[in-house]
Amino acid sequence: MDKHLMKSADEASEKIIEWGEAHKLETCFERAEKLKQCPIGETGACCKVCHMGPCRLVGKNAEEEARGICGATLPTVAARNMVRMIAAGTAAHSDHARDMAFTLLAAATGEAKDFEIKDVRKLYRVAGYLDIEFEGRPVNDVAKDVALKFIEDFGRQKGELYYLKRAPKKTQERWRKWGVAPRGIDREVCEAMHRTSVGVDHEPDHLLLHGLRTAIADGWGGCMIATDITDILFGTPRPVKAEASFGIFKEDEVNLVVHGHEPSLAEMIVDVASEPDMIAYAKSKGAKGINLGGMCCTANEVLMRHGIPTAGGFTNQELGIMTGLVDAMTVDVQCIMPAIAELSKKFHTKIITTSEKAKIPGAMHVEYDEHRAREIAREIVKIACDNYQNRKTEGSHITDKFPVVAGFSHEYIEYMQGGRWRASFRPLNDAIMAGRIRGVVGLAGCDNPRVPSTGIHRYLATELIKNDVLIVSTGCGSAACGTAGYLTPEMALEHAGPGLREVCEAIGIPPILHAGACVDNSRILTILSAMAEEGGLSDEIGGMPGVGIAPEWMSEKAIAIGCYFCGSGVPIIFGGESPVGASQEVTRIMTDVWWERFKGPMHFEPDPEKMLALALDYIDKAREALKLKKYEPGKFGAERVLMDMAARRELEKAAKPHIEL
Repeated sequence: MDKHLMKSADEASEKIIEWGEAHKLETCFERAEKLKQCPIGETGACCKVCHMGPCRLVGKNAEEEARGICGATLPTVAARNMVRMIAAGTAAHSDHARDMAFTLLAAATGEAKDFEIKDVRKLYRVAGYLDIEFEGRPVNDVAKDVALKFIEDFGRQKGELYYLKRAPKKTQERWRKWGVAPRGIDREVCEAMHRTSVGVDHEPDHLLLHGLRTAIADGWGGCMIATDITDILFGTPRPVKAEASFGIFKEDEVNLVVHGHEPSLAEMIVDVASEPDMIAYAKSKGAKGINLGGMCCTANEVLMRHGIPTAGGFTNQELGIMTGLVDAMTVDVQCIMPAIAELSKKFHTKIITTSEKAKIPGAMHVEYDEHRAREIAREIVKIACDNYQNRKTEGSHITDKFPVVAGFSHEYIEYMQGGRWRASFRPLNDAIMAGRIRGVVGLAGCDNPRVPSTGIHRYLATELIKNDVLIVSTGCGSAACGTAGYLTPEMALEHAGPGLREVCEAIGIPPILHAGACVDNSRILTILSAMAEEGGLSDEIGGMPGVGIAPEWMSEKAIAIGCYFCGSGVPIIFGGESPVGASQEVTRIMTDVWWERFKGPMHFEPDPEKMLALALDYIDKAREALKLKKYEPGKFGAERVLMDMAARRELEKAAKPHIEL
């Protein structure tokens, strides 16, 4: 098939799409073809915040002359639309974080008896960040204090979020200078909605500064809180082997898919599905066992902690059902297509909504309650087992699957460079300074049916590592790389440039590090902060030879993430047309002004080759500004000797022979 006509760059996905078209089944790919984007709304020129509108600010001289009925200019309207997207994305991540904080509190007080503190070391590390005494205290008492401190961050009216102090001091100084240091998470979201309502804030730069403050509340508040609590409750990820793509589904076992973003119920389902009684129940229904799979960011959560295989990201959810092998799919919040409920009726799949916040017409609802987590998990697994007997023969059965190595948390990346007792970011900094690693790119964001889905992720992944750029991936960006077979150490040998390949071989890592779900972009912030603290590069996040790219974004959450990286000092490149493209002034503020103030401009670029060139240009200019060795493939400066993992373990044994890692 002509690749230009392909709807997905993933061959397995494309086979299912073709099968679906032959059987007259509609998916997001067909809907994307039928439903064209509004050219006015797409570029931010439509205002609909009051009932005098919607007002379309178009025309030859719209930037200078167009006005809404109230008199709002095009730059004002475009800026308000952007800030509203930031607020919505921040609300989504931070509401997730709030639920995690209350789950931690319930576990600590004994109200949620099915949960316990799995990573005490991480709990104590977090307690240290929050200035909570932990030495000699009961673990649950410390956990309770941590949970209560986090809950304070949502409702605080004055002051600053606790976690802002985790950023380099110079980054914090920039925030305070420009008035973007967040107070309380909920306050910033609320104020963003107030400022952007009719008749309030009309100055584009002023609006966008508050947008950055709201986004920073997401990155250094909601996302970071959610990541840390998830690690505390379920364990901090370490590299695990798993599999990806539709071949993970088994014809002779019950296939249950966990889909969405909140990990608490999924963790309990993982636990319950391995219980002997539950396996016996599945066998009583004619199945050989229970096979769990994931979709979207819940997949990333259980993949990096338990090795549960993933069927992919956002655009694969309908296609998974079309294999005909999914007996049940649980969904909670964020990135759930309501179309799956209607599609499931053409197969046998049960769609089960589980959040009190989200229902879908035509789906079952089994509401999750952390106080009865195990009981609810068993109920859901039994529904899947009961439905196994109703499986029909039709479906596009795909056997393709790829090996994946995932689970590169901040803590593990620190450990892998020197072991438990010498953990640091020194080797990474040295490799960048010497030119072995040209720079680092965070490859993240959604996959989108308006382009050959996952294709831009794959193109950038291969080209960046070929140019000695280390990639840290999250969310559906990780899924795109995983279903392509890119998340293995062997990838370095096949595709990476000579310097990056040498580093990967010495440490024993892939050239693309799967760091987790979309909320786990906060791990990249803490990694960059640690690199700044280590020294030898920039003394703040701004100025590092690093870039963030969301090539196929579609969600407001992606905008919030991109903006908190911009506010923290990282240049960001989004794919597709700019949602503020109608206004030259807003575009100038988000590129030139944000670069001047924060070292974090935001670009929108639909051409993948131009995305790559822009990213490499930012990395090379950062190297030049830091007076690092000019990047030349295969030519490295003097640096510390890279030790492999075996050598580091020998050093650890010599230093602490009584400690077993």
